Amino acid sequence: MKLGVNIDHVATLRNARGGVEPSVLDAGIVSQNSGATAITVHLREDRRHIVDNDVIELKKALKININLEMAAVDEMRDFAIKLKPYSCCLVPERRQELTTEGGLNVVSQFEHIKNIVSDLKNAGIVVSLFIDPDLEQVKASYETGAQYIELHTGCFANASGEDQEKELERLKNAAIYAQELGLNVNAGHGLNYENVSRMKEIEGLCELNIGHSIISRAIFVGLDSAVSEMVELIA
Repeated sequence: MKLGVNIDHVATLRNARGGVEPSVLDAGIVSQNSGATAITVHLREDRRHIVDNDVIELKKALKININLEMAAVDEMRDFAIKLKPYSCCLVPERRQELTTEGGLNVVSQFEHIKNIVSDLKNAGIVVSLFIDPDLEQVKASYETGAQYIELHTGCFANASGEDQEKELERLKNAAIYAQELGLNVNAGHGLNYENVSRMKEIEGLCELNIGHSIISRAIFVGLDSAVSEMVELIA
């Protein structure tokens, strides 16, 4: 599996003081040099961490893929089409949430999401939909024309014992069904150094997108070591 490093929380720390440190760009470069195959950033509508110029600078400087997480709204679509990152992952977004709390409801927003997917694909951008491991959502995602789904692993990460095994089974079944339809499958949310090895039990996963646990570990061991350790765990 490949590793996409989400560096949103580097921007969170920077914005806490309103200055320029720590540098989001430097975090992207260090992650790239330490084995990440993509950098993921979520440009939220409220710009609470990553801001437009962060994405622009990363796109200019990095040799690895930029994966732009974004709400399925016209403003973000237009920004993405102008910037042309390698990929966009459409995610749900609520102003009051601390972090993304679940997957996109593709079924209930099908026509709107299908149109956004079409616009992004026509601009040459690979499109992924961040969804819960629900077979109905997988099918709807396929029907939008998206090339990828990213399975929300938060319920798995937050569970333990038998409940965690049930959540892992849901992820496995969703991944199998998605691949049968011809979708590529990524996964992420809540994964850390203790639970990430279980993702190897899900056949065919392309990439894991991990942020909070890597940035947290980086405080103690440095970002280069934190990324390298995660790369080794999922290899």
